[in-house]
Amino acid sequence: MDVNYSIIQWTLWAGVASALATGIGALPVHFLRRDSNVLQSFSIAFAAGMMLSASAFSLVQEGINLQSRYPLAPYSVIGGLLLGATFFWLTEKFLHEESHYLKKARDQMGVQGIMIFLAMFIHSIPEGIAIGVGFATGDLGFGIMMALAIGVHNIPEGMAISLPLHNKGVSTKKCAGISIVSSLPQPLLAVPSALAVHIFDPLLPVGLGFAAGAMIYLVISEMLPDAMEKGGKVITAWGCMIGLSFMLTFTVLISNMFGQ
Repeated sequence: MDVNYSIIQWTLWAGVASALATGIGALPVHFLRRDSNVLQSFSIAFAAGMMLSASAFSLVQEGINLQSRYPLAPYSVIGGLLLGATFFWLTEKFLHEESHYLKKARDQMGVQGIMIFLAMFIHSIPEGIAIGVGFATGDLGFGIMMALAIGVHNIPEGMAISLPLHNKGVSTKKCAGISIVSSLPQPLLAVPSALAVHIFDPLLPVGLGFAAGAMIYLVISEMLPDAMEKGGKVITAWGCMIGLSFMLTFTVLISNMFGQ
């Protein structure tokens, strides 16, 4: 499919805008206290619930829905889930290795903060592809709708990144910057995806599964145990449930608003 220059411009600016939206999620986190174990436990569990919801009800479901275009899409999603979990298992082992640069990063962000950043970075890859594919249809309205939906969806994802970082003492400004960087794959991959839609579109099912698997592994291995250690299982369970419900409600509202 030929993609004209104006479509490329729209694709690039839409990708940039969606990435910048992630930084907005750091703003409400600025007003939370850092000295309460109960609040830290709840906020970590809340972020974990949002990530579980995004994984199960957004990424996995979107991947399975691609079955109409790719009959093996559900199996690609399942394979991607296992690949994503394996990737994060190896990443977790690597992050516990001793080295000067890793020690410095751990001191500033913590292992959990680094892994959340990586999970959201990976999550942004299929979202960037989706923006490019949306504009490559030639329907400018559909492309804008796709970018807006992803951009608005990025705001609570910025919260999920910023909550654990804020608890580690990272400033709001730095939380916003880290959140935006986690979404860089969106502008970087949107234009190539629009130009080579026949190559990138078939990769969406496994990419969505991979991102979901990475986040689910992170939630189970790092975030929920940390939340339980700080505040106990009741606070953790309710924080996770409220976070999951918040993200699911947000996803449903965005889907209804943009007709997805």
